Amino acid sequence: MNTSWRSASLVASAVAVLALTTACGQESGGSTGSQNVGATAPAGTGGITTGGVGSGGYGGVGTGVGAGASPSTGGSGAGTQTAGQLEVATNADLGKIVTDSAGRTLYRFDSDTAEPPKSNCNDACATTWPPVAPDDVSAGDGIDKSLLGEVTRADGKKQLTIDGWPAYYYQKDANPGDTNGQNVGNKWFALAPDGKKAKSGGGGGEGGGTEVSDEPGLSTRNDPNLGEIVVDKNGMTVYRFVKDKAWPKPVSNCKGECLEKWPIVAPVDFKDTKDIPEKGYMKFTRPDNNEEQQTLNCSPIYTFINDKKPGDINGQGVGGTWFAVRPDGKLVGAPNK
Repeated sequence: MNTSWRSASLVASAVAVLALTTACGQESGGSTGSQNVGATAPAGTGGITTGGVGSGGYGGVGTGVGAGASPSTGGSGAGTQTAGQLEVATNADLGKIVTDSAGRTLYRFDSDTAEPPKSNCNDACATTWPPVAPDDVSAGDGIDKSLLGEVTRADGKKQLTIDGWPAYYYQKDANPGDTNGQNVGNKWFALAPDGKKAKSGGGGGEGGGTEVSDEPGLSTRNDPNLGEIVVDKNGMTVYRFVKDKAWPKPVSNCKGECLEKWPIVAPVDFKDTKDIPEKGYMKFTRPDNNEEQQTLNCSPIYTFINDKKPGDINGQGVGGTWFAVRPDGKLVGAPNK
């Protein structure tokens, strides 16, 4: 009897481990709805100073709120901010963009979704990028009020959407007309009146430039220094954090202010990849903010906010803990342990 019980126990344990391994190796698929709002109230945003890159546990990440205009918020900390009547401004570089009644630029985030609407900017992210509240919003000339809506955020607050995309301010925009948030981390863009992204080099068309890249969501490129590495749809280098875990399930140890410097790579459908192995290709839900993050071979992946253009590898080796990634998920140039 004792032998049979022990055998059964070993079988059960093996099945459990196999299930965990299989779950990690599976590709995972696939927010709240958006309600139309008719109409917003002026807002200002405070400045923020961002610490440089060093050798700390998160790669020298640090942010601190500095002096600036006093914001009008729907609560404390990372509360939503009201906007008043939305207007269309013409920017020399970006074309037509959406501003609030005080001339502050509104932005959208590539890691969010519009169908269905969902904000994936929470906690420290929402302090740097304050959500725009839908309260008392109105549509000025050039704004189609039927595109205005709202979404319920993870913290229960309401946020304005434009054609389904959640709208934000940027804390480093200190004055009306500032567009300092444009292309930050290659994920943040000023909102065009139709909800599309304003794009640098702008001018053309209603959206103030072309829309998203036609490149695969994840692919590879040959870097002259690092060899074959993974890049996102915008050609930006993808990284891993050595303090993360991949087995028996993905665990990210980059949290809070760390995520300000190292934005997560949002889930990418495997069909939208090129030269990426399917083994261990999955997404997982982060317990710290409920955001979904993509993995390679079960390891969480990120981009680096100080990579300003495709081909940059400024995140390589930061703090001795951040490294570019091979298609199989292995670290590039990490010291052997």
